Amino acid sequence: MRVLIDSVATPFSYDACQAATYHAAWRRFVRSSDLRCGLCHADSSMGFRWPGHRGAYATNGNTSCAAAPVCAKLALSSCPYWKFYQLVASHSVESRSSRSPLSCVEGLSVSVVTYHPDEALLARTLSSLGVASNDLRKSRPGLSVSVCIVDNGGWPSTSSVALASLGKTGVECHLISGHGNVGYARGHNLAIEQVRSRYHLVLNPDIDLGPEALSQALDFLDAHADVGLLSPRIGDDEGRLQYLCRQYPALLDLFVRGFLPGGIRKFFDRRLARYEMRDRINETDIVWDPPIVSGCFMLFRTEPLKRLKGFDPRYFLYFEDYDLSLRTRELTRIAYVPAVRVLHHGGGAARKGFAHIRMFVASAFKFYNRFGWKWL
Repeated sequence: MRVLIDSVATPFSYDACQAATYHAAWRRFVRSSDLRCGLCHADSSMGFRWPGHRGAYATNGNTSCAAAPVCAKLALSSCPYWKFYQLVASHSVESRSSRSPLSCVEGLSVSVVTYHPDEALLARTLSSLGVASNDLRKSRPGLSVSVCIVDNGGWPSTSSVALASLGKTGVECHLISGHGNVGYARGHNLAIEQVRSRYHLVLNPDIDLGPEALSQALDFLDAHADVGLLSPRIGDDEGRLQYLCRQYPALLDLFVRGFLPGGIRKFFDRRLARYEMRDRINETDIVWDPPIVSGCFMLFRTEPLKRLKGFDPRYFLYFEDYDLSLRTRELTRIAYVPAVRVLHHGGGAARKGFAHIRMFVASAFKFYNRFGWKWL
């Protein structure tokens, strides 16, 4: 199994199963003073440099590098994936132009954007994805499944073990890193622009997929050629149904649902029930063309997703799924399919602090400026 680790600065391939061995080897390598100039020379000769390292490069292995005293420190502190490096000379460096697409034309691709993820939740997501992928391939022998993790920052080294375990199940794994925190929408677009699959799943790093979720979903899409986007039955931590399909939101709906305490929110129950489509969303019935579906699990036919050019990159966080849902509905059909079951462990913006509230408000302005303001 190979995990392809991509970076704006230094794309290369890496065997993730050897993570622990090369972690220790790399630390010894960069801390060895007599190898620092060799490191810089290797960088220069192989056509890349360490992120943050802008010093003069050695012209040969014996020439002193002007940045040698800080070379190792920069490599350790500035490189977002330094823990994964083998000895530089043993790397197979690949250019973006020559790299193969993330999956073949008839397969399923998955993108997951992370930013300082909860390691336990991410491990559960990847594990459940592996189980669901195995079930899918049993019913569709030869179908390729690939997953692309887009690291917006804070990728935990322990998560590489979970990614390697997923690779052992036959899922082709990719890690895109080194680009910084570009937001949720742009992060997914980094993967979407590369995929060549028939189906593409936009997935949160806090989702547990049911064992048959993928096979049930693809069976439905194959049986309904007019559907371009599928939304599943989404449960909370206790398995209770979450009402994450939406009508077009009024500002009052968003304020009441996101920011009012429960004791006051109960006075708006009828209004929120209408907004959350509680009269239509249930455990058994397919709902056709809900205006808005949750971005935690959006299974697309890749062709309409490509035509829409993925998410609108102007949304850093929040409302990117609202925007994409409304644009998708203009192009193809959307279906809520409760036979496809997942669990979602996420929380709302108000519970995540002021920074998230500020991003929520900023994205709301962008959304309403595009689609029209609705106050009440």
